[in-house]
Amino acid sequence: MAMMVVLLGPADGEFCLRPDHAYELARLGVTNVALLRDEQTVGIVLEGWSFDPAQSERAASAVGAAGARTLHPILQLAVSSDRLSFGGVE
Repeated sequence: MAMMVVLLGPADGEFCLRPDHAYELARLGVTNVALLRDEQTVGIVLEGWSFDPAQSERAASAVGAAGARTLHPILQLAVSSDRLSFGGVE
């Protein structure tokens, strides 16, 4: 699953995901959207099996955040509480 994070700074104001935003994201292959926020930044996580993060400019524009910072994942892994062994070393 491809993922991208769009970061909006405080100057960007409030964020609202409107139906037309959702429609355009779906057209780009996005199937999941998560909204994160603290006092200074809004983060929008976009995920989808057919989403191509190379379309980041279009995806940021689709959520009304043209010119926003976009982050692309460099590592994604699942973690488990099971004890792992790497090359015979625990």
